[in-house]
Amino acid sequence: MFQRPKFPGLRRELRAVLITLCLVAAITAILYLLILTTGLEHGSAAYLVPVLIAAMRWGMVSAVVAAVCGVLASAFFFYPPLYSFRISDPQEVLNLILFVVVAIAVSQLATQLRRQLELARRREIDLRDLYDFSRRLAGAFDVAEIHAAIEEHLAAVLQRDVILYAGGRGAGQRKNAPVPQAVFDEVKKCAAGRWRAGTDGVITTDENETWLVRAVSPKNAEFGVVAINLGFASPASIEEFKIRTEAVLADAAATLERLDVANAIGEARMRAQAEQLREALIESVSHELRTPLASILGAATVLSEAPALQSEVKLRALVQDVRDEAERLNNDIQNLLDATRISSEGVKPRAEWTEPADIIHSALDRCRVRLADRRVRLDIPPNLPLIHVDPVLVRQALVQIIDNAAKYSHTGSCIVISARAGNGHLTMNVSDEGAGLTEDEQARMWDRFERGERHAALTGGSGLGLWIANAFIAANGGVIRAASAGADCGTTMTIELPVTQATVAQSEGDDDE
Repeated sequence: MFQRPKFPGLRRELRAVLITLCLVAAITAILYLLILTTGLEHGSAAYLVPVLIAAMRWGMVSAVVAAVCGVLASAFFFYPPLYSFRISDPQEVLNLILFVVVAIAVSQLATQLRRQLELARRREIDLRDLYDFSRRLAGAFDVAEIHAAIEEHLAAVLQRDVILYAGGRGAGQRKNAPVPQAVFDEVKKCAAGRWRAGTDGVITTDENETWLVRAVSPKNAEFGVVAINLGFASPASIEEFKIRTEAVLADAAATLERLDVANAIGEARMRAQAEQLREALIESVSHELRTPLASILGAATVLSEAPALQSEVKLRALVQDVRDEAERLNNDIQNLLDATRISSEGVKPRAEWTEPADIIHSALDRCRVRLADRRVRLDIPPNLPLIHVDPVLVRQALVQIIDNAAKYSHTGSCIVISARAGNGHLTMNVSDEGAGLTEDEQARMWDRFERGERHAALTGGSGLGLWIANAFIAANGGVIRAASAGADCGTTMTIELPVTQATVAQSEGDDDE
């Protein structure tokens, strides 16, 4: 916390008077040189310059000092008898008196103009702060962001360290030093509507710092309680600041109510709770389903290979259906887990050097059931460079794309999987002869839960596959693109991943040998 001087106003005033005296001395020196070189008798009007400067910069006190010192300097240096404050000509005395009157009047006008300029500047700053505050509130998603916006807005308006306590925590504790325990106790009492007798929210710590505790709005507890550090303030300045704080908080509360921030806080809190409940439910259900599903898959696999069923065509087909549906359900559960992971934690890849061919063959092995009645053609050169990616994420993304190619293409159609390296990138293409994509479908295909009407009519699905694949590839620094000539014209999905130049150069050197 910063420390404030005990008498900042007095020090500023003394500094202003000192600078004013220096200005008067400079004008006097210039006039004296002009009189010596040009024969000018005197130029008392020149002393209006420091009067105007002092009035515009520092206010009435400095302007009056400039006027009085200007009159004294004129009497001493320029009116006979010279080097004496006595003036022999009554006309000159009248001129000097008129000069003082004019100087004071001009300084009064200049001071009023200065105050109007300061007020206009203050209003401009307040409007800008209010605009920034409203814009930040509009972009806030959760309760913590809303409370942080309120805290920073109050700190900007009050020009003091402000810590907002709302929902049982202090928003400012993340960036400021912890407040004294006495202040925190007063905050809790204020939040509960219980004030300590005789303090009225004013706390003086053991370090003689003064804190002011106030509820942002006495009508709405959602806005919280603020603790304002006044530093080493005098009793008079504390009372003055209390009045100003009440006015600022009243304006802030009115603004918050006008912007319906209380409703926004409630909605944000409900969104956060609903999101946490949704993610916990999906994760719990998914993991609970995994155990019996693994048993079903294992049992179906054993039954499908049992010699007793080889001659039973209907039973073998039934077991195969059980196995296929179990694998489909397993893929759907994996998609739910991946979607939850992306939404809650974000994707954090564990990169390692990997052979692209290994990723492709592993993905094909995962999709072998879906590809059983499709013709698969591979075009993978033996000299592909290593890529530094998370192989699990890239494989899962490739599985989603190959699975889509199989789902939306006809039995017996050909699926071509190819890979090439060049220009610092590794490109993997999956081309099918299936349903294809229209322009509208290409624009919306990467959205979560998005399924076109044509594709939904062909087969089931959750609409999460391509969204997950796009997130996994993006986490590895790559991109996915889709190309199609139109409906029923097939689709080519392209995965592009970065390859270090050193690896590419090494790979090209190995080819030359």
